[in-house]
Amino acid sequence: MAEMANMDPEGMDGVRMTWNVWPRTKVEASKCVVPLAASISPIRRHSDIPSLPYAPLKCRTCVAVLNAFSRVDFAAKIWICPFCFQRNPFPPHYHMISESNLPGELYPQYTTVEYSLPPNIDPRSGAAQAATPPPPVFVFVLDTCMIEEELGFAKSALKQAIGLLPENALVGFVSFGTQAHVHELGFSEMSKVFVFRGNKEVSKDQVLDQLGLSSRRAPTTTSGFPKGGGAQNGFQSGSGVNRFLLPASDCEYTLDLLLDELQSDQWPVQPGHRSQRCTGVALSVAAGLLGACLPGTGARIVALVGGPCTEGPGTIISKDLSEPVRSHKDLDKDAAPYYKKAVKFYDSIAKQLVAQGHVLDLFASALDQVGVAEMKVAVESTGGLVVLSESFGHSVFKDSFKRVFEDGEQSLGLCFNGSLEINCSKDIKIQGVIGPCSSLEKKGPSVADTVIGEGNTSAWKLCGLDKSTCLTVFFDLSSTGSNAPGTVNPQFYLQFVTSYQNPEGQTLIRVTTITRQWVDTALSTEELVQGFDQETAAVVMARLASLKMETEEGFDATRWLDRTLIRLCSKFGDYRKDDPSSFTLNPYFSLFPQFIFNLRRSQFVQVFNNSPDETAYFRMLLNRENISNATVMIQPSLTSYTFSSPPQPALLDVASIAADRILLLDAYFSVVVFHGMTIAQWRNMGYHHQPEHEAFAQLLQAPQEDSQMIVRERFPVPRLVVCDQHGSQARFLLAKLNPSATYNNANEMSAGSDVIFTDDVSLQVFFEHLQKLAVQS
Repeated sequence: MAEMANMDPEGMDGVRMTWNVWPRTKVEASKCVVPLAASISPIRRHSDIPSLPYAPLKCRTCVAVLNAFSRVDFAAKIWICPFCFQRNPFPPHYHMISESNLPGELYPQYTTVEYSLPPNIDPRSGAAQAATPPPPVFVFVLDTCMIEEELGFAKSALKQAIGLLPENALVGFVSFGTQAHVHELGFSEMSKVFVFRGNKEVSKDQVLDQLGLSSRRAPTTTSGFPKGGGAQNGFQSGSGVNRFLLPASDCEYTLDLLLDELQSDQWPVQPGHRSQRCTGVALSVAAGLLGACLPGTGARIVALVGGPCTEGPGTIISKDLSEPVRSHKDLDKDAAPYYKKAVKFYDSIAKQLVAQGHVLDLFASALDQVGVAEMKVAVESTGGLVVLSESFGHSVFKDSFKRVFEDGEQSLGLCFNGSLEINCSKDIKIQGVIGPCSSLEKKGPSVADTVIGEGNTSAWKLCGLDKSTCLTVFFDLSSTGSNAPGTVNPQFYLQFVTSYQNPEGQTLIRVTTITRQWVDTALSTEELVQGFDQETAAVVMARLASLKMETEEGFDATRWLDRTLIRLCSKFGDYRKDDPSSFTLNPYFSLFPQFIFNLRRSQFVQVFNNSPDETAYFRMLLNRENISNATVMIQPSLTSYTFSSPPQPALLDVASIAADRILLLDAYFSVVVFHGMTIAQWRNMGYHHQPEHEAFAQLLQAPQEDSQMIVRERFPVPRLVVCDQHGSQARFLLAKLNPSATYNNANEMSAGSDVIFTDDVSLQVFFEHLQKLAVQS
């Protein structure tokens, strides 16, 4: 467990598991309470991963890739697959191998390797392809139903983005209001626009027909890789799509002019009504336009939306302003008349984009909701990015949008056209995946009967993925009891094979093979306990609870989490029956109850104070970020700055507030710098400008610098809140703290600290109840 204490718990493999030792039978696994699951970061960067310039070698029976755990007979030149025990001969080009001359993938320390395929090999069929990979495509979709000021912010962000794109990247532009407008950028003499009615659904074929792109089109394949011949610049030759999609270097000037002339939607809006906005049609048109590209072209639709869709397919609300946008209560009571229809529409767009291998990114900026909850399915299944902010002028939008297109250290490392395949030892079944992917419906012996998330498959499509993308895989054990797994082999193996195109268009295959141990938990649970990863378990429970809240009607997440925690504590705690004071938890579990306590209070479970859009946004990020980031979403970190000591972690408790202290709260979506009363008064008097109070100036500066560092490294950029004790913005901190001091026990608190006006239970009370219930016979 030494690696758990390490600063990089994911290591080179980018895999973290709820249990690092597995019980042998399905019955024993269900007694573990927390499911067997792995959180994987398929293309996370790591300096130790070797890059191998050839194609991987696969097993004849189960197509698992040759790896460091394969047994090799050097004399007979064969290798034995650790998954199905098939004996495979090495091909002729491996004839030089010996114990002292191993290929990269057989080195024991390289459990993760990356194969970079020569540019002209199709990774699936091994056939030759066109020599140059198609350039990436970006279609920008801009909402014009906004006030001039907002539209101005959005336009300047777009201009900046187009300037940052690689020279060869192809750019298209769609603007929409009451109708959707496709701009023909190749016609630079004057602006030429194709208009689509906003109140009527358009199919992909109708879009291509109207744009004059359907004649002589070759049939498309959905495999996601271009077939050679007849292609130029990533299109079917003669398809004419290069009238709409041009290299960034060619159309930057045209687009700049076009954006300068673009005005807010001129369609008249009656008083007391919302603008007529046809977001759904605009996105269908953009998806249809991308359908004319060659399959295998990496493409993204980048949508900037400034309000709810009120016109045509995908409508989420009527035009009448007296009708508010749906709330969680409306969704629970089935009183949101447009919701199901809109979700169904965006689901069809999702399927079309996944078949084409393209991505939808959503940048929603408005004071009211814009329909993120309905569009979630299209963004999440294509692996798109999502940013929700209050205005296109807000740093949350501006800085995040710029990060998407930046190169160098800050770049997100956006990749295209990925797919993930999982191979596992016999007796292990895959229930499904939660995260930004969609099922490829590949059946096989390793597919479980029960489904969690994207299930019924052992392969998934990742249209868009980046270096921080993370997926959660749920496993199950087969129910055969007699020949329990692991009786022959004490180790089991899991292999994750991710193929994808990097931003330069090169095809890479990342193969991670991990091994863990089977244990007989019927005899002793000690090894099992030592293999428990509390952070991963808390995040997996949060993701599972969020999924159940979305998919199961009348699901009570708080009760479900409480019951799970009580079962876990009564199974793994040490206590005498019916004696709460005797209860102790092993250190391997000691943090888990407080994670669950904070999860119960978090925005993932308590949706009361958030709109459906915000909830959908938070859950999408919870599902796609790595474990360390997701842990901060559930249980924020608090750092305290004082004169007497260097910055140090503080308890996430109202008792940490003091008049002479600055607190820095990192709650992932927001970062709060909170000044105690005395500090705020000294600052207001300007003491930090006086040379004799140099130390005070430094104290004020330290949390500001640390908060800037967090903001710089995170995507989407968090909201930065700087506030003072008793100020109105202090609520951003108070809402996250454990209410150990409330108005009920205010007499016990120390001077200068704070109380929270709430009836929520404190962590102390929560623990007492937990002990009482866990020890019940």
